[in-house]
Amino acid sequence: MANRLADTQSLYLRKHAENPIDWWPWSEEALETARREDKPIFLSIGYSSCHWCTVMEGEAFSNQEIAQYMNENFLPIKVDREERPDIDSIYMQALQMLTGQGGWPLNIFLTPTDLVPFVGGTYFPVEPRYGRPGFLEVLQKIHRFYGTEKTQLETLKSEMLNGLRQSIVMPESQELEREVWQKGLEVSTAIIGDRISNQCFPMIPYAAAALRGTRFNFESEYDANSACEKRGLNLALGGIYDHVAGGFHRYTVDATWTVPHFEKMLYDNGQILEYLADLWSAGIKEPALKRAVEGTVQWLKREMTAPAGYFYAAQDADTFTTPDEAEPEEGAFYVWTYLELETLLSDGEFTEILEYFTVTSSGNFEGQNVLQRSQPGELSETAEKALAKLFEIRYGAAPEAIETFPPARNNDEAKGKKWPGRIPAVTDTKMIAAWNSLTISGLARAAVAFNSMEYLELGSKAANFILENQFVGDRFHRLNYEGQPAVMAQSEDYALFVKALLDLQQASLVFEGEEEQQFWLEKAVALQEEFDEYLWSLEAGGYFNTDASGDLLMRERSYADNATPAANGVAIANLVRLSLVTEDLQYLDRAESGLKAFGAVMKETPQACPSLFVALDWYRNQTLVRTNGEEINSLMAQYFPAAAYKKEASLEEGVSGLVCQGLVCKKPALSREQLLEQLLESQTRW
Repeated sequence: MANRLADTQSLYLRKHAENPIDWWPWSEEALETARREDKPIFLSIGYSSCHWCTVMEGEAFSNQEIAQYMNENFLPIKVDREERPDIDSIYMQALQMLTGQGGWPLNIFLTPTDLVPFVGGTYFPVEPRYGRPGFLEVLQKIHRFYGTEKTQLETLKSEMLNGLRQSIVMPESQELEREVWQKGLEVSTAIIGDRISNQCFPMIPYAAAALRGTRFNFESEYDANSACEKRGLNLALGGIYDHVAGGFHRYTVDATWTVPHFEKMLYDNGQILEYLADLWSAGIKEPALKRAVEGTVQWLKREMTAPAGYFYAAQDADTFTTPDEAEPEEGAFYVWTYLELETLLSDGEFTEILEYFTVTSSGNFEGQNVLQRSQPGELSETAEKALAKLFEIRYGAAPEAIETFPPARNNDEAKGKKWPGRIPAVTDTKMIAAWNSLTISGLARAAVAFNSMEYLELGSKAANFILENQFVGDRFHRLNYEGQPAVMAQSEDYALFVKALLDLQQASLVFEGEEEQQFWLEKAVALQEEFDEYLWSLEAGGYFNTDASGDLLMRERSYADNATPAANGVAIANLVRLSLVTEDLQYLDRAESGLKAFGAVMKETPQACPSLFVALDWYRNQTLVRTNGEEINSLMAQYFPAAAYKKEASLEEGVSGLVCQGLVCKKPALSREQLLEQLLESQTRW
């Protein structure tokens, strides 16, 4: 019998609808029931493409004995972190305080009266293994503790509350010196330049900050140019990129960037598009970068774009090899045995695959091969033909024959449909405003860098869907399920969509007319006004994650970057950009207030907040270039990361452009060379 999650819209929640656990979605009714029955809340947070979330669903959450004990002694609540990142953020911070580490699934126990966490963990096996206790044993110990150790419980709660409250109190800093800013960029360079763990994530917020440091001749032990180029090559050449069909996987499990964790997340792909486009604009004209961008856009068009124009959220890591399998296998859709490659390809094609990719008879992933490039540069025509043949085997038709590939929306669809090739990964088809915004920004930047109107049109269509469908009354909404908006927008939705609208406005200077430019700018201004009204902190500065809500333990102002950039860093950079293109200094005042609000954090923990250093770069090196269309096309295709542009039809004859840095304009540039020289100087003046 299905539980309450069967009626929810979230794919992640519905994956647990057949569990014997009596799950509740997060709601006031669930919280009130826990209070009334005095049951500790078992809060479990994850997301649809999370591998270990899937494992725990099939193991502990499907176990009858565990379910019976859980239902009798706890109030179990399931949360999709992609629906409610505000809840996830609070309890992930609590888990890190409790255990020293975090991750998903996030499993944490709360007191029912005040929602304070007191015990937590991530994956729990059914039986003790991997150095982890069995889940039933965990539940039994926590139940006994909650019932008999009230004094110790109150002590734990008090310590947790104090720690969480201290985390949201940040002393204001009146001035951020140049040395603080430089250190922030250098720390980001060190993070992407060094092997900091045995897992390799894209870490684009750090890479983007480090790339800004390449404009300066810092006396530093870290070579920003080398680190940024290497990160781009690891992404474009490594197994993290799907060389057959495009798109980037979540991360690799080894420091050689060979074997990925196979899910594909929209937010990674949007950020990587923008980063690779920036590398190209900065002068790194490596063909593999361009090929990765082109392939990723084709993947977006083919598999991740809804008929209405928005982008789907994610594709699972695990896929079925046959319809009869009970459980999917990790990476099955993407990997190849040596024998398969040798049999399926012609002799010449197989030879070229061996030449360009690290393919061996023993394989690099459980006896099979993840395709990883062994060298940069162009692929040969024969190698490209071989990859196209592998595409056809995987999808059942040649690349040029598939304009769109229908998503498998759940395991039943994946196993129940007769696919012409391999059984594909399940696709989470919900629309998330923040993740769509990251992808729109990536497409807008790639459109300019690679001179592609197609990229701009793809991003514009998604932006128009959001503008037309995600406003209910006077409020912006975060999610869309099959045409139905849901969940009030959070700060990352506002910040990233304002950025996307500004990126479209700037890209429109190259490709479109004045009407489009004005449209995107007006929408950005209106959304920023709503953002400021509802989420700006008048007392402390910066933006709250979400509206004040009675079901939240506290109200956070997130500044720490993770897989995605933190809302406050993006928002403050947006304010500077808005001040440039609208010439309204109120935006600049608010940006200054925001930077001061997080100044102490930037000084003390620069490794936590690269996006705030991007915002500080905008604030200190802000540049507005007024020039004609021809000059804009040339300048915007280059890498000037703290510059905004305006078309000026009224420049005096013989004037190439006007460069304004901060509140001061330089003398009119009388040649393209002089304009470029002034812009370069303005971008590095601090």
